Amino acid sequence: MASPFLLALHGELTIVGKKPDGDSMRFVPRSPDKLQLIQRADRLRPSSIDGSHQLRFEGIDTPETHYGVLAQPLGVEARDRLLKLAGFDNVQFDADGSVTSAVPATRPAVILTQAAEANGRPVSYVLPQGGSLPPDGQWVEVDGPLLRRTLNANLLRTGHAYLTLYTSTPVPHQKLLRDTARRAREQRRGVWDHDETDEFRLVDQNSIGPAGVLVLPKMFRRCSDYLKAVAGGFMGTIDDWLVRVSDSGRRVEDDKLLFCERTEITLRRSSSS
Repeated sequence: MASPFLLALHGELTIVGKKPDGDSMRFVPRSPDKLQLIQRADRLRPSSIDGSHQLRFEGIDTPETHYGVLAQPLGVEARDRLLKLAGFDNVQFDADGSVTSAVPATRPAVILTQAAEANGRPVSYVLPQGGSLPPDGQWVEVDGPLLRRTLNANLLRTGHAYLTLYTSTPVPHQKLLRDTARRAREQRRGVWDHDETDEFRLVDQNSIGPAGVLVLPKMFRRCSDYLKAVAGGFMGTIDDWLVRVSDSGRRVEDDKLLFCERTEITLRRSSSS
């Protein structure tokens, strides 16, 4: 069972010259050496330019703004909401979504993390500056009041993010985040007023693009990759494609999620099913 004790690290959120989206932003820790205390620290990949780390926000997934060159409905809205919550104003972007200027250029923040994921991003809750903050470099119990103050919980509360609970998410956090997302869904806030994941027709990329239907970001990414395979000559259904790429070893869909609040699943169809 994952522990609710996480490492608090003080530092700066930095966005100029970067491409933030609704659930990821770059962070420069005040004491970089302390990041070596988290699990899978060997996978960390700090920027050689400014020492920043790309974060992956714990517990949430927001519509894509740039999956390569592809995007979803409400992706820009989620990104802009996150930037506002983090304390950035007058953010300007170039054509590919990189930030050209912002006021201020960086913002102080605290991340709460215990591990890096496969791509080297610290899986984090993010606390903006303000109020009582945990000491830098200390392992702290992330209780309900502290978790509710995070940007993660705020994005769920306003419906700018989908709930995405992995088995590594501490159980007390799962309940609080699930309840937060449930209330947003009942009130049809944000993504919940547009989501069509339950039933949609995939014809081409436009079906799920900015002018198309909104589906779970993970589903969007899988569908987009499948459509690229079809354009490259693949013949078969998306189920066939998931089996093929999983069994070939080129893409192992082994990321475990919690389904129906209790069952561990992987987002792929087994070739033996």
